[in-house]
Amino acid sequence: KGVFVGPDNGLLAMAIALAGGAGRAVCLTNTDYHLDAPGETFAGRDIFGPVAAHLCNGIDLSELGELIDPALLLPGVVPLPREENGSLHGEVTWVDRFGNCQLNVGPDEVTNFGEVVRVEIGSLLSGASASREPVVRALKIVQSYDQIGSGLGLVVDSYGMLSLCVDRGSAANELQIGQGDLIVLSAPTDSPSQDSASVTTSVKISPTR
Repeated sequence: KGVFVGPDNGLLAMAIALAGGAGRAVCLTNTDYHLDAPGETFAGRDIFGPVAAHLCNGIDLSELGELIDPALLLPGVVPLPREENGSLHGEVTWVDRFGNCQLNVGPDEVTNFGEVVRVEIGSLLSGASASREPVVRALKIVQSYDQIGSGLGLVVDSYGMLSLCVDRGSAANELQIGQGDLIVLSAPTDSPSQDSASVTTSVKISPTR
């Protein structure tokens, strides 16, 4: 259990989503818990700091202002992974300038799959794209880029999330994927040849938008 205090500027909703979602949200309208301020510039000093202190002293969240729907926080919709038939369905949340593809999946969510995770891309396509063969890779979870070796790996990035990465290369270019593309993570299959073959297969697919 935890409480996030901050501005509704688009960043708060992402942080809350990564923490598992919010049960309650409050607009900090009760000035009894603020410092007197000559202007509206220093909200961190005059509002967020005092509110955080009152929360630490046991004030209930509902005392701080008007209850609002957590879904109304900007950006409004932040993707969360979901479990389905023993697999974890997620997506690429963003791609950095090096081509590393961050997923909306943390390492703790795939511990039951083991040290090697089966990653499938393209199986959730629909319409005209549904005829494409899905790309399947068996990837190790590592802590740094140099532990990947050749090919792809799942790196625990600086945000504590899993990222599809290539050491000294671009995972986005190799897999032709981008932000919003769907992926499925699961335990490796009983057929090692199927998963190992997919590790070395060159693939070219178009990103789903």
